[in-house]
Amino acid sequence: MRMLAATLFSFCLFAGAAAAGQPSIEGANAMLKPEDVRAVAPALEGYAQKFVAGDLWKRAGLSRRDRSIVTVAALIARDQTVELPYYLALALDHGVKPSEISEIITHLAFYTGWANAMDAIPAAREVFRSRNVGADQLPPASGPQLPLDEAAEKQRATRVGEQFGQITPSLVQYTTDVLFRDLWLRPALAPRDRSLVTVSALIATGQVAQITYHLNRAMDNGLTRDEAGEVPGHLAFYAGWPNAFSAAPVVKDVIEKRPR
Repeated sequence: MRMLAATLFSFCLFAGAAAAGQPSIEGANAMLKPEDVRAVAPALEGYAQKFVAGDLWKRAGLSRRDRSIVTVAALIARDQTVELPYYLALALDHGVKPSEISEIITHLAFYTGWANAMDAIPAAREVFRSRNVGADQLPPASGPQLPLDEAAEKQRATRVGEQFGQITPSLVQYTTDVLFRDLWLRPALAPRDRSLVTVSALIATGQVAQITYHLNRAMDNGLTRDEAGEVPGHLAFYAGWPNAFSAAPVVKDVIEKRPR
């Protein structure tokens, strides 16, 4: 595999390369070397080698494809675009399709803000160019949708409408019409993966209040107990221990209350 050509500033990038191979992005700077990290922060380089490269990306709780999805979602959610080219390329190497990356960016516009999604576009554009990804590999703006669970959606819409319809009718309307009757039904990203993106973004940005609903939805969509439990541990390295530990009690509560 060709040498990674993206500017890498964090130990997670260096460690991710060691753990999972070096994806190629043409036309940028050479990868940060271990000795460069060691010259500034030898302990950081040691942690990178031992825990991120040596363990995290090799753990069985999540596939490398899932870890790539979780990481990309966290970086976009936190608007950390310096590291994004490397991890987008790594995601492609781990089996995430260009169409799925396109949908992840679009999805996160709604869950982490329009500007964060727009900030991810240049990085994704360069990675797609380096991999010769054409328009035929991207999802259309509109088209056939996944089937809607009408009963569940009616229940959700009624509950939200009763709570907030008199206070912020625009929020209630857009939530129903744009998110749950459109965005969540786009077929280019499987519901299970769309839920994984959402939960990862919520944990990465400390949005604890929203985790219960979306983690239950993720598990309804096929995320397993082990996979759900592994997400905070992975995100501790990419979003910080406080965000991971703030989410941990909520994740624990959801998992324990679900039938086995």
